[in-house]
Amino acid sequence: MDAVPLSAEQQEVFDLIETTMEHVFVTGRAGTGKSTLLNHLSWNTSKSIVIAAPTGVAALNVGGQTIHSLFRLPIGVIADHPIDQNDQLRKLLNAVETLVIDEVSMVNADLMDAMDRSLRQARQRPHESFGGVQVIMFGDPYQLAPVPGDGDERAYFADTYRSMWFFDAKVWREADLRIVELREVHRQQDEDFRFMLNAVRHGQVTAEIAGILNSTGARTPPEDGVITLASRNDAVTRINRVALEQLPGRALTANAEVSGDFGGRNFPAEEALALKVGAQVMFLRNDTAGERGMRWVNGTIGTVTRIQGNVRVEVDGEEFDVEPATWERYRYSYSATTKQLKRDIVAEFTQFPLRLAWAVTIHKSQGKTYDRAVVDLGQRAFSPGQTYVALSRLTSLDGLYLTRPLRPSDIIVDPDVQRFMADVRRPPTVG
Repeated sequence: MDAVPLSAEQQEVFDLIETTMEHVFVTGRAGTGKSTLLNHLSWNTSKSIVIAAPTGVAALNVGGQTIHSLFRLPIGVIADHPIDQNDQLRKLLNAVETLVIDEVSMVNADLMDAMDRSLRQARQRPHESFGGVQVIMFGDPYQLAPVPGDGDERAYFADTYRSMWFFDAKVWREADLRIVELREVHRQQDEDFRFMLNAVRHGQVTAEIAGILNSTGARTPPEDGVITLASRNDAVTRINRVALEQLPGRALTANAEVSGDFGGRNFPAEEALALKVGAQVMFLRNDTAGERGMRWVNGTIGTVTRIQGNVRVEVDGEEFDVEPATWERYRYSYSATTKQLKRDIVAEFTQFPLRLAWAVTIHKSQGKTYDRAVVDLGQRAFSPGQTYVALSRLTSLDGLYLTRPLRPSDIIVDPDVQRFMADVRRPPTVG
């Protein structure tokens, strides 16, 4: 069971999902509790739901299945190609009342339309959007974008859709989509910092805001307890490798135990985790074993103090023994006996829930919270939302360090997102 109580705002959205069959897109700034609400929904709904996500790691994080695997869809553009469905898949899709999609901003319009066609076909309801299934989507288009394919795929989208984004799928021309924006930010308490982050999110950074961010960030970071959020993978690999090599002693490697079909090497943690005493690490999961509440959360930074059987990690002056954690990969199926959906474990990955954390990519920092971080955008931010994701990981402005000043070209907002999200501004949140 999830232990985090819902805010009044989150409860209202849960009630909307639970008591209607409306299609709902739940969005909101970083730190507004979208994941908390999704987790609550998965445990407490009375509906027959399936949870899906665009990537393997995102699916693991929410105890769901990838969209392609759930719908048995081929990778790549599906367009108007026939969709093959066997009897088992049809039964499964007929048992679904509500389809929940996490990180929906990474889902492209073609895939959204393919899900619509699959459900209409399997449920033999060709004239009903999504075959009569309620679709609930979570995500923030200001943070993550769909990944463009090769030249042919990009040309196809240019010819067929207004944009690649899920909200420009053809199904939304006939299906009503309720857009609900969570507005209560739980991550940052300081109203001024929240205001600045919102300006970055919407591409409305004034010279004054830029000046405050840059002057605050232009300090020398402390020696330890600070993570670098970098835009490039190679920078992260280099920072972590060099820092580990500089520590005395020999690195000890913990190898993950992998069983079942993990669908490629889509692992939620390192398959071979090399650690030394003194290594700066980040937790990859919330603590579940603490008797007095959670001792750490996904994103907590600590230092390895001992490696012997288990790994001992010091967090804020307190030491904890960390044991390996198991991530389970699920697959939904239909039970002919109970006439209901089943969620079966098809693979398990067991490893210490830690990764070296002198640096992490901005992309992988998604959903994490840090008290202090160095933001390294390299020569330039190269995707919409990247700067916003990095800055919004921080709980306060005091924790911000910049490797270079922010420039206007670092604040990139996708015009299609601005167009779509303008619709959010008009109606009240819920009700």
